[in-house]
Amino acid sequence: MSQNLLEQLRAMTVVVADTGDFQAIRKFTPRDATTNPSLIATAAQMPEYQPVVDDTLRQARQTLGASADEARVIALAFDRLAITFGLRILEIIPGRVSTEVDARLSWDTEGTIAKARDIIAQYQAAGIDRSRVLIKIASTWEGIRAAERLEAEGIHCNLTLLFGLHQAIAAAEAGVTLVSPFVGRILDWHKKATGQDFAPVEDPGVQSVTRIYHYYKKFGYKTEIMGASFRNAGEIIELAGCDLLTISPALLKELTETTGVLERKLDPARAATADLSPIVVDKDTFDRLHAADRMASDKLADGIQGFTKALENTQTLLARRLRQLEGDASLAHSADRIFQFHDINGDGYVSREEWLGTDAVFDALDADHDGRISAVELRSGLGAFISLGMAA
Repeated sequence: MSQNLLEQLRAMTVVVADTGDFQAIRKFTPRDATTNPSLIATAAQMPEYQPVVDDTLRQARQTLGASADEARVIALAFDRLAITFGLRILEIIPGRVSTEVDARLSWDTEGTIAKARDIIAQYQAAGIDRSRVLIKIASTWEGIRAAERLEAEGIHCNLTLLFGLHQAIAAAEAGVTLVSPFVGRILDWHKKATGQDFAPVEDPGVQSVTRIYHYYKKFGYKTEIMGASFRNAGEIIELAGCDLLTISPALLKELTETTGVLERKLDPARAATADLSPIVVDKDTFDRLHAADRMASDKLADGIQGFTKALENTQTLLARRLRQLEGDASLAHSADRIFQFHDINGDGYVSREEWLGTDAVFDALDADHDGRISAVELRSGLGAFISLGMAA
């Protein structure tokens, strides 16, 4: 029986799952997994992960105390949520998880370093060795400088939102562990700019990753290359042989359902013979090349803005859920006090004789019409009454 494309790809490339969905990770058994604010926001809204979100919010409130303002609780919960998802993912995969630094720190070297150290400290407090975590940092000049210092401390980094060779060279010179060129987003920009479609072999994103791969292998850089942000399986096929590829569940599924011979397109031996000259990328050169590369400039700025928006949306979601949880807790406390007041004989039920309110309210609360009100019935009835009042 012939192997499917995913099975063949695994023989030449490390397959990484680009998702925060635990079930998808279990299904496709990647070595590593990557997350970002958009993926965390999507996963956090899936019903099956509501308990993860709720537990994280409760723990943040418990840590900071009942008097802490909502903004502080949400900020702590957001930081912990990314770690919580990372920890759950590490229970499934044998390799590494990438966890992203707050995108709003993308031009702040010191802020990025502080946040990265905090992320690693949280993983280590949970018993995870730092070798299993990659800190995702945007490929700004400031982010690359932060990654250089973090790598010197033994904190491994994944330079993300990478769109140009100048970013890749600067990252490799800084000794970062891994870079993530965004194949699909490069394609998006060129399609919009030209109005053209591109075959996979001519795909500008594929060509960009190929250039970076050839440059790294030609000049002996140890930094790994992980193609990311794919729009179609054809892009993946054209990059077979790349060090790593991080792939969405939908495209992993497509690869498992497709057979045929998968040819290795990227090979270190062939790359070593490429006709390339080394480029020195200092800050002035980086700035000049970045300004000249409109696609890289546009997509880096757009990417940071998009991740910031996803982060803010997740914080809004968490704030809404915290209010629900704490409102429910307050309601439950009030209902229990009312119940205890009416349960005069302490038998766990309120009889009609014990009820001090009107018969109409008693009948409304007695949901199963057994002539007595349980604590659950009182709580449920009180919640429904408040909900109706809010709707009105």
